[in-house]
Amino acid sequence: MSLTYIDAIHQAQAELLRDDDSVFLYGQDIGAFGGAFKATKGLKEIYPERVLDAPISEDAMIGLSVGAAIEGMKPIIEMQFADFSSVAFNQLVNQAGTHYYRTGVPVPITVRMPCGGTPGSGPFHSQMIESLYGHYPGLVVVTPATVSDAYHLLKQSVNLPDPVIFCEHKFLYRWLKSEKIEETNLPLSKARIVRSGKHATVVTYSAMVHEAVRAAEKLEKEGWEIEVVDLRSIKPLDTDCVISSVARTGRLLALGESFPWGGVTAEVVSRVVAEGFHLLDAPPMRLNAKDTPIPYHPDLWAAHRPTPESIIQKLRELLSL
Repeated sequence: MSLTYIDAIHQAQAELLRDDDSVFLYGQDIGAFGGAFKATKGLKEIYPERVLDAPISEDAMIGLSVGAAIEGMKPIIEMQFADFSSVAFNQLVNQAGTHYYRTGVPVPITVRMPCGGTPGSGPFHSQMIESLYGHYPGLVVVTPATVSDAYHLLKQSVNLPDPVIFCEHKFLYRWLKSEKIEETNLPLSKARIVRSGKHATVVTYSAMVHEAVRAAEKLEKEGWEIEVVDLRSIKPLDTDCVISSVARTGRLLALGESFPWGGVTAEVVSRVVAEGFHLLDAPPMRLNAKDTPIPYHPDLWAAHRPTPESIIQKLRELLSL
């Protein structure tokens, strides 16, 4: 029986509740309803005092969770959609993110954020918010792209003493499947080579990992060997892995689903230029979503985000230099 990405998140939460009495779940409609995406389905019946419905106030949700974490608990907070977390921005970046620096007391909260686009979701339910939170010190930002990473990185996140923004991509929830969860897993801070190559490196994360692999498979038929790096977390960012890959290929395409101004792809390019300029055989390139609000219509949404076709077009341009 195969496991989906959302199954892995559900299993990780069930095991965390089972193994650690300090863990509790908190979010809107996560109790009897099981959450907007059923990531907590059935857990209220098993742990009625530790699977708690929250008011429709993201600000209050994070405020309560920060207080609970200061007192020794490990809250896992579910935002219904990552977009809504902007309501709790002050609590996340000015309270949770700075608390250890200010007091020496850790704030081990994990904020699950269903992010990214799906057809018909529109501008308020589709955004990638990892760059926003990656900007602020004190926050860890995790971006799992596989079923096994959805499971292992969530468990690692909850057991960190730091506040974690856990960016789980909605498009992967039921589409992405695996026969099993791999027993071995990398530390949260380490990127991985998804696909080896020698002509160019694509550095990406979250759902774009799968689009990059599709593009690489198509280009392979033309004789190009494209290396794909999955960052897994964007804060910390595994610069060593990225530089090592560029050293092998000499070319870099930084790929992301977020908006193009600033962000993770800009950070990747900046680090490679600063630390590995001598390794480059061509100027590094970036590819992101369009710099517009995310459209509702499925055809417009498909044109808004990078696709295997647009990735191939960008890689051909890079390979021609």
